[in-house]
Amino acid sequence: MNILSQWLRHYLPALSVSDRQLADDLTLRGIAVEGVHSLGDGNGHLFEMDITTNRVDAMNHYGVAREAAAIYNLPLAPLDTTLPAAKPAARPFPIVIEAPELCGRFTARVLRGVTVAPSTGRVAEYFALIGSKAISNAVDASNFVLQGMGHPTHAFDLDKIEGGIVVRLARKGERLKLLDGTERTLEADDLVVADHAKALGLAGVMGGWDSMITAETKNILVEAAWFDPASVRRSSRRHGLHTDASHRFERGADFNACGVANALVSQLILASGGCAEGEMVDVVVAAVAARTANRPPIALSVAQVQRHLGATLDDARGQSALTAELVGQYLTALGCELTLADSGSDGFAVKLPSWRLDLEREIDLVEEVARVYGYNRFANTLPTALPVAAHPLAAAESAVRTRLLALGYSEAISSSFAAEADSLAFAATQRGVVALENPLSDEARLLRPSLAPGMVAMLAHNLNRDMREARLFEQGAVFTGSAEAVVESPSLSLGLTGDLAATRVHSAKDAGIFELKGVVESLLSLFAVSPDALSISAAGALVFSADVPVWIESGRGATALLNGKTIACFGELAVREREARKLRQPVYLAEIDLQVFYQLPLRQATARELSRFPAVERDFSFTFADAVEWRTIAEAVEALGIPELTRVAPIEVFRDARATSVPAGHYALLLRCVFQSPERTLREEELAGWSARLIAALTALGGVIRS
Repeated sequence: MNILSQWLRHYLPALSVSDRQLADDLTLRGIAVEGVHSLGDGNGHLFEMDITTNRVDAMNHYGVAREAAAIYNLPLAPLDTTLPAAKPAARPFPIVIEAPELCGRFTARVLRGVTVAPSTGRVAEYFALIGSKAISNAVDASNFVLQGMGHPTHAFDLDKIEGGIVVRLARKGERLKLLDGTERTLEADDLVVADHAKALGLAGVMGGWDSMITAETKNILVEAAWFDPASVRRSSRRHGLHTDASHRFERGADFNACGVANALVSQLILASGGCAEGEMVDVVVAAVAARTANRPPIALSVAQVQRHLGATLDDARGQSALTAELVGQYLTALGCELTLADSGSDGFAVKLPSWRLDLEREIDLVEEVARVYGYNRFANTLPTALPVAAHPLAAAESAVRTRLLALGYSEAISSSFAAEADSLAFAATQRGVVALENPLSDEARLLRPSLAPGMVAMLAHNLNRDMREARLFEQGAVFTGSAEAVVESPSLSLGLTGDLAATRVHSAKDAGIFELKGVVESLLSLFAVSPDALSISAAGALVFSADVPVWIESGRGATALLNGKTIACFGELAVREREARKLRQPVYLAEIDLQVFYQLPLRQATARELSRFPAVERDFSFTFADAVEWRTIAEAVEALGIPELTRVAPIEVFRDARATSVPAGHYALLLRCVFQSPERTLREEELAGWSARLIAALTALGGVIRS
């Protein structure tokens, strides 16, 4: 909504801060000013406001001015509701409320001999600045009061009202032509303002065509009422009408504002001529007044204010800046009436203002004190009553996540629910599945016993959107057992698909499987586990154990065992599962039991000082039979126990399909060794001796040194 700074200053004549400072201070107190636009020529600024739905009291100029008065401790000018003396009436205008639970108050004032003309003066000036369309003085008066002090009103052509006003429920099928020219068919729970013959308007939403103000209108009935928020919301949504009036009524209008709004509208209309006839008719439903305007006081303890809000930047030593006097000042400025509590107490009995239906409890008042004081004026402190302790598995989870991100995998999250078909296809159902008592759908009948189905679905989601390559991981809980005894355990799922390049030792077809094998080994390296305890059934020819799950394609996967216990399985997704999901390229999956990982201590990172002496590289070229694995070669070199041998790496692996330079069933290996001492420069005779020992060890494995 738009607010004029000039209009605000009309209610706050003592306001001395600049418009921009005012906008900043209001925003810091939760009355957000999203834009400040200069209107030039001494007209101030236009504020673009974003008022939250619970603060209907601030959706007008007077409400925003009240907030500014509380911030700066300034007097707020009272609304002037004085009217010219009224002519006596033969009898009060008849008002009947037939639906008292939906209309808690209805005020009406008769104006006679009025002149309907274009608006002038402050109304025309402010409307021009704010960008509101002026219609006539009678109609503009209602709009001006709505924007000025926030309560919706309506003006009827009195001569078109038959008998008197009746606030009632509509009759099903009753027709009503509204001010926008549309004709609506009403339902039995629509609340209408009617006369003794017909409906005159949809209560709280829009007035009717038949009683609208025209240039010929001479006599007017000014109405200001309180309508039930739920009733207005229901009718507004049913008929697709969202008006300024319904916006306020739906959020809870001020019960006590009816008489004030009626007087202000009447005052503006009578400024162009005419006079009031009789006193304002005011029909009040006591039960509604009791739950809105006459709510019981709330007890507020100043000590509780200080306890909840904590230290401020203005505190003196041992003394909170939020004193009883300051708390009373803020709440009084916001419209509360404070009475000192019983002797021996440090608080107040607070009578709530009728325009703040969002205030219900003591903590709401504490929040109001904090808001007006300024959130930016509180010290940055941690609550002492809430000790913060890291989760026992937090470090391990973070290490796994960091390593996978470093390896190029992106974290993803899937649903904790699973379909029964997926559970049968991907999970070890002999461990039991957990059925939901009230499932959302057939696709979410079980708690997931495996992360694999969710990973396949996420990979498919990417492939179906032309993302040809994806590397994903998910850490999450899986559930087994039964509904009576649920076993929850942490698990990790990896997913890989795309155009994978061949490596020195693996074809492009096998690259995905061996990449997952490397990821499993990399994750295990984070934990203090002996290399001898790990075995993986994927070697050169991909040998399989009987524990490989059925969702892995036959001959295209492997398992990882730690101390003889399966901790991971990985491989290419079975063709039948891939075809069932219409995936056109291979997909590689791994599922890892993190429960076993998390029982291991994390490996502690160590660092050593870099040597100041030069390193020496030596290359060795051997031919080995295919049966000799890299692990065997690495272990043989390590067994030499040469401290100065700091690095051993395969630089090139070569096979000759024609068997001319390398015999069939063999491969050529170029091995690079790096020697370096932290204490001295190495001598040539030392290097020659180590090289001879290394050649002898590799020759013992059946290797033949190449010339």
